[in-house]
Amino acid sequence: MASFKPTKVQTYPKLGEKVTEDALYWKNYKAPVQIKEFGAVTRIEFSPLPPHNYVVTASTRIQVYGPHSQEPLRSFTRFRDTAYGGSFRSDGKLLVAGSEEGIIRLFDISGRVALRQFAGHSKAVHVASFLSDGFRVVSGSDDLSCRMWDVASSTELSSYTEHTDYIRAAAISRLNPDLFITGSYDHTVKVFDARLGGSVMTLQHGHPVESVLLYPSEALLVSTGGRYVKVWDLLKGGQQLVSLKNHHKTVTCACLSTTDNRLLTGSLDRHVKVYNSSYKVVHSFDYAASILSLAVAPEDEVVAVGMTNGVLSVRHRKHSEDKQETVGRKRRGPAYRMFVKGKNYVPKQDDFVVSKTIKQHLQKYDKQLKSFQVSKALDTALQVNPDVTIAVMMELNRRGTLRNALAGRDEKSLTTLLQFLLKHITDSRFSRLLMMVADIIIELYYQVIPQAPIVERLLQRLMEVLGREAELQQELLQVLGVLDTLFASLTPRKEVMVPREERVTRNWLLERK
Repeated sequence: MASFKPTKVQTYPKLGEKVTEDALYWKNYKAPVQIKEFGAVTRIEFSPLPPHNYVVTASTRIQVYGPHSQEPLRSFTRFRDTAYGGSFRSDGKLLVAGSEEGIIRLFDISGRVALRQFAGHSKAVHVASFLSDGFRVVSGSDDLSCRMWDVASSTELSSYTEHTDYIRAAAISRLNPDLFITGSYDHTVKVFDARLGGSVMTLQHGHPVESVLLYPSEALLVSTGGRYVKVWDLLKGGQQLVSLKNHHKTVTCACLSTTDNRLLTGSLDRHVKVYNSSYKVVHSFDYAASILSLAVAPEDEVVAVGMTNGVLSVRHRKHSEDKQETVGRKRRGPAYRMFVKGKNYVPKQDDFVVSKTIKQHLQKYDKQLKSFQVSKALDTALQVNPDVTIAVMMELNRRGTLRNALAGRDEKSLTTLLQFLLKHITDSRFSRLLMMVADIIIELYYQVIPQAPIVERLLQRLMEVLGREAELQQELLQVLGVLDTLFASLTPRKEVMVPREERVTRNWLLERK
């Protein structure tokens, strides 16, 4: 069901508010490059060493891309079922990944065949990563166990069964080769120490954990799950520092930028949000589908996002050289006299005049309808005039996409829509369609209306307007009934014309009597 953000979360800049340096920094990216994968993109990770290639896990394949390539440099397809969690070693030469079969495979980045296979899990392995020493691998599985493997001998070193639900997230300490962290659907995050043979700390996230992330100093830990992003202080025994709720659907992934360690989170609500050092949202990237994976290249040169529809979206940072090159290539436009040339020419008597077809330019909402951007088309139409808005609504209803256009709105856009309904729902030309729109809005948002007092007040006013309109209609019907009776009593009765034959017959019968 669609939802919107509560009023206490500010998602729109205030009038006159200055744009911060963080916001300008994250706006400085080119248009995204879209790469179609073979299935949902569940993980993206950049190599720690130049040229910073990145590995993409999707369906039954793991593919390695260059930072500026749109075709894979290397593909690993030795999976019988879905692959999960492709991850580089710290030197960028080896790659490890889990699978739906429960087998963990280790690949050489320059080859194709698996160098090692670790078998021991009985269910799907969604998490696999190298420890910082590079000689051991940690895996987390749906069989509720977390295991450690020796790369050289392909043997299991230890097994931990402290979680009570699926393990779907892991983070590795770069400073301590024996320390790693796991997140599970049992709503907990556990910190393990291999030397002690078990967990040394347990954090209660409160929702199924989708992702865990360590800051470079390893003093702070980030966990995501449900709509929440939580930051913990490990040096204070796992004390919760902040709990963020800026997404309105499950937060599936998180990563850190190289510059200033800015936190980025991706969610099923199709947004990637960037936070500053005080954990305020400074920028948001919008995408066409729900987000499953997210990664940022070193020096923040590339932002890569994987989605449920199998699309890999890659944004590259703009540079001053690119801007100078664009300015240098800019051609001078034609002079004004070229546009007015021949405008005042009067054709002579023997001239053959050819009329020029005037090109019809589509309005902005027509272009958005043409590209199936139904929500944006409705927002644009609301800014024009009521006739255009109603026409767009009728077109969306004809296409069967009116519900999609009304769903997934935040408080600001929903307020604009309800104000339009309040103003025009009593107009007899629009009332039938607008009543249907009001029914759809109430059906979509009735569970979250109490979270937004402004929307709740507008709906109450709408109900009052409809109540008054119903009373007025009832009174008008009563007046019409009285008028019909009055007109019927004032209308003179017309004499009925009887045919001649019938009159003769009637007179003859009377004489006989």
